[in-house]
Amino acid sequence: MIDPRIFKVEIREGKERTIKSYVLRNNVLDEKGEKALTEGSKYLVYFEDGKTLDSPSLFSNSNPFVIEIGFGMGNATLEIAKEKSDVNYLGLEVYLDGVVKLVKRLNEEGLKNLKVMRFNAVDVLEHMVADESVDGFHIFFPDPWMKKKHHKRRLMNPSFISLLISKLKKGGYIYFVTDWVEYADEVLSYFESEKRIVNPSGGFSPHISWRPETKFEAKGRAKEHEVREIWVEKK
Repeated sequence: MIDPRIFKVEIREGKERTIKSYVLRNNVLDEKGEKALTEGSKYLVYFEDGKTLDSPSLFSNSNPFVIEIGFGMGNATLEIAKEKSDVNYLGLEVYLDGVVKLVKRLNEEGLKNLKVMRFNAVDVLEHMVADESVDGFHIFFPDPWMKKKHHKRRLMNPSFISLLISKLKKGGYIYFVTDWVEYADEVLSYFESEKRIVNPSGGFSPHISWRPETKFEAKGRAKEHEVREIWVEKK
């Protein structure tokens, strides 16, 4: 039986109108999806208000703990976890299709260092992640909300960046990637205003070798989109 918590993605759902960085288009599981999540249930972590995420308990080791926010279909997430087996990863995603596909592949390949949670990242960070407990954050190609009137929906804003930094250990990193130049410039300016972090590159970062190119990224490059990467570390 599917745990009903898989269908809830935020604390305020149905109660308050809040500005969201996402719009849900599907919240229904078909038979194949139910089968994938049932068989791969050990890879799922559920939101529990007030319960602190504990990486050593989740993964039965004390390896570095990295959270990816918005993993899409999870292809890059899986490849990175396979490449860096000595790091524990938690992938956060609100889109059900992506969660199903990644859990299915995890179950097929038997990875032990990657788990998945379907819930709004802001709620997870505010209610389940202790301060100074995370070694890194990955945020790859979040929705740029291109129209100016929608910029308020962008995930990366000063408030959210401050929240991320508060959860990082000293020396921990934030790795952000986008193919929308204006968004990249905006996020870089936010980081430049933050005194708690340092930018080793002094601006945009060169490509980090262990991050694989996604299908989305390849499509963007085919349209001559410029991919910009930012890597910053907590002092």
